[in-house]
Amino acid sequence: MIHQQQVLRFKCTGCGKCCTGGEDHYIAMSKTEANRIRKHLDITEAWFLRHYVTHLTRKTLTARMHEGRCTFLNKEGKCRIYHLRPVQCRTYPYWPEVLESSQAWNNEAKHCEGINLGTVIPVKDITKKLTLQLKAERD
Repeated sequence: MIHQQQVLRFKCTGCGKCCTGGEDHYIAMSKTEANRIRKHLDITEAWFLRHYVTHLTRKTLTARMHEGRCTFLNKEGKCRIYHLRPVQCRTYPYWPEVLESSQAWNNEAKHCEGINLGTVIPVKDITKKLTLQLKAERD
């Protein structure tokens, strides 16, 4: 992983581009995360499931994408559930596929203006988020 071989910089600009994508893009969340979000939105489980999520697997739900945008983005492109966002969102851009090589990191930078900006991120912080993401992928 490149974070063990070179310094990485990242500063979220709040642009919302990591919350958008094509047909193959999804935002995974556990049932626990989904329930926390549903309670925050103060809506019924049936309404939440019908309008906000789809099933990826039996255990994993995904946020619905509307015209390539996460359902939790507001009109200004800001996350309405930022303080409750799923692990996938909290660990970005420290995902295994992004950290596998300098090329992968720089390719992701083409989609995320915050990659290679800001201060150097300590290796221990990156490792912590990577571990959290890998655990979520296994569970």
